[in-house]
Amino acid sequence: MKRILVIEDDPAILQGLTSSLEMEHYEVLTATDGTRGHALAAREELDLILLDIMLPGKNGFAICRDLRAEGVQTPILMLTSKSDEIDKIMGLEGGADDYVTKPFSIRELQARIRAILRRAPEVATEVEFYAFGNVTVDFRKMEAEKAGVPIRLSVRELEVLRFLISQEGDVVTREMLLDKVWGYENFPTTRTVDNYILSIRKKIETDPAHPAHLLTMHTAGYKFVKG
Repeated sequence: MKRILVIEDDPAILQGLTSSLEMEHYEVLTATDGTRGHALAAREELDLILLDIMLPGKNGFAICRDLRAEGVQTPILMLTSKSDEIDKIMGLEGGADDYVTKPFSIRELQARIRAILRRAPEVATEVEFYAFGNVTVDFRKMEAEKAGVPIRLSVRELEVLRFLISQEGDVVTREMLLDKVWGYENFPTTRTVDNYILSIRKKIETDPAHPAHLLTMHTAGYKFVKG
């Protein structure tokens, strides 16, 4: 049985999430403040963490960042009531694997959860170590460096980057990335992919505004170029 930790301080939302997840046969652990949530996430064997941003004690951004710094690689799905793009990017840069914006439908949330928990077999696992520009990435150890300095890439960001590298020189559509990396097609928005690309660029590109490796192909998608 998959174990999911829900860190949410709103009693009504927490109860609703717990009930819906248990109906899908997940084992659910809960925390209503950031301090206890962080402790549970660091201690327990989990398959997924549902993490609210606005929490008493310690906010979701700090929890996510600290868990990744501590080496916890459990997938994190951020729950936010804010629609600002900067909040989504901050979550992704902090190590989150995906996000949903409140109010969200239970069906959408369940689809996101299934996609995260389902490991897409078609992701290019043969790419284990890769170097380009001043960046090196070890996909086995899930570690990356830029000019010799460690950079933090989330599990999902590594999967996106690995798939793009495996298709080096070819145009990859947003739909292809959703299908091959997230494991589903035609999800309500492809903006998820765009936000991940923005986050990855900020970490690996010398000039993210003028990328040399993760190129945007207008109206088509993205292309990785080793350079």
